[in-house]
Amino acid sequence: MLRIRGFDVKRVLVDPGSAVEVMYPDLYKGLNLRPEDLTAYDSPLISFEGKTVIPKEQIRLPIQTGSEVVEVDFIVVDAYSPYTAIVARPWIHALEAISSTLHQKVKYLSGGQVEEIHGDQAMARQCMVAAISRWSKAESSASENL
Repeated sequence: MLRIRGFDVKRVLVDPGSAVEVMYPDLYKGLNLRPEDLTAYDSPLISFEGKTVIPKEQIRLPIQTGSEVVEVDFIVVDAYSPYTAIVARPWIHALEAISSTLHQKVKYLSGGQVEEIHGDQAMARQCMVAAISRWSKAESSASENL
């Protein structure tokens, strides 16, 4: 969970392999963002499924972790994801953090102290199950159409 634009946001994936922060429709709606808050973004992205996704637009928002606040550009993507957002290398680098997918932790210095953000194993499992379930249903319907 991260605090984005003053709201506690669950189901956030920390992906050190991604080059951009991504926001999905649930978060866009939940933050009460308006179309006039967005700016144009015209570069296609490749989804986890290998499909090309054309983003809508982007928006710069603050992410707060403890007392640290980092502003990042979120790309708004109208696509399914079990996550509400993905934070990536730009956020990790701006926070000067170290992320470990194995330990599901992000560590960073704040005021001379090492701070930690802990992942939620149960939430990660729920997101994985939702993604696999959706993928299985898509595979089944594709097989039926052959």
